Amino acid sequence: MIRTALQTNTPEPETPPEATSHDEHIAPAPRVSIQAFCDTVETAAAIQSAGEDRRLAKAHVKIQMGGITAAIEAYRGSPTPNVIMLEAEGRGEGILAGLDTLAEFCDAGTRVIVVGRTNDVMLYRELVRRGVSDYMISPVGTLDVVRSICGLFSAPDAKPVGRVIAVVGAKGGVGASTVAHNIAWAVARDLALDSVVTDLDLAFGTAGLDYNQDPPQGIADAVFSPDRIDTAFIDRLLSKCSDHLSLLAAPATLERAYDFGAEAFDSIYDALRATMPCVVLDVPHQWNGWTQRTLVSADDILIVATPDLANLRNAKNLFDYLRTARLNDHRPFYMLNQVGIPKKPEIKPADFAKALEDQPVAVIPFEPQLFGAAANNGQMIAEVSASHRNTETFIQLAKLLTGRSEVKKAKSGLLTPLLGKLLKK
Repeated sequence: MIRTALQTNTPEPETPPEATSHDEHIAPAPRVSIQAFCDTVETAAAIQSAGEDRRLAKAHVKIQMGGITAAIEAYRGSPTPNVIMLEAEGRGEGILAGLDTLAEFCDAGTRVIVVGRTNDVMLYRELVRRGVSDYMISPVGTLDVVRSICGLFSAPDAKPVGRVIAVVGAKGGVGASTVAHNIAWAVARDLALDSVVTDLDLAFGTAGLDYNQDPPQGIADAVFSPDRIDTAFIDRLLSKCSDHLSLLAAPATLERAYDFGAEAFDSIYDALRATMPCVVLDVPHQWNGWTQRTLVSADDILIVATPDLANLRNAKNLFDYLRTARLNDHRPFYMLNQVGIPKKPEIKPADFAKALEDQPVAVIPFEPQLFGAAANNGQMIAEVSASHRNTETFIQLAKLLTGRSEVKKAKSGLLTPLLGKLLKK
């Protein structure tokens, strides 16, 4: 028998359609090796595309043709990887016979996924009995493969992996940090979802000021001590802002240079995902290896822009890059902030929407007195004025970015009508 960790009460197989909603949350796979043996170029292409998906970014995927026969020959004298994917074009008896032969060479702990053309419950049950982890009916799509592989490492009784939301400004000074902090506040207070704000602007971050916090430790202690990072260590670095909201603060000092490699923050994000249902990343307006990787790997992205030409250009560049780099995800969201500054020429929201081929999910007017008072007092907008229309806007954005389906109508007309439609998808 092929030795896997599969439980015998696996449900009947289904062929789920490709995900069309941004609400589907697939937890990323850990650093594992995956080898696929395909019979058709279509399946090989789907697996190749899945290997480029952000959720399999840590996995090493190798593909070759030849199906079960090629797999048997490959493993006669070689150790098996963490996951083997097999495409079997034959009928049930041939598939089972091939698996029985392969089982003689399979290492303990190797998990097997079979792709076949036969939609037969009896065959599926026989595959389960032999220890196969999953059976997919071809043709398979990219997300089918991603979902199957990632599902192998998500135990049914495990705590759900947290959702990562990245908020970034199209340009410096557009208020992206203020937006990120208020969204996180709304997620924690209004949705009662345990959340953490991570201030990634280590030199000039403002999260500590906005939440009126001055923690002695923060994200710098983690990123400069990569060998110590685990969930317990990260938990000790968090500063409590409210019952459901914690802060991983930036030092906001210039005592050292904050130069990092592309993967410097990966273990921090993994630790946060394991303990928090929602992680809001306040991403600085920079473009380097780690900010690029942070945005590409996030579950949801919100770009904050003000209505001028530089913001339009930068937002479009971000849009185009992220849509290409995240082919299996929905497009990023964007919003317009500080709209209506007196005597300042502005680009209309409709022109932004035309250039980006998408509507903004929110339009927040220029209100310096409200936002200035909140910033100077270390408060959120909801604390300064709970009934203000912007308070409702941040609640709507919190629901959108966390995949909540029920959304109240905004009190003001400044939220785009498409917000409600996006939430229903």
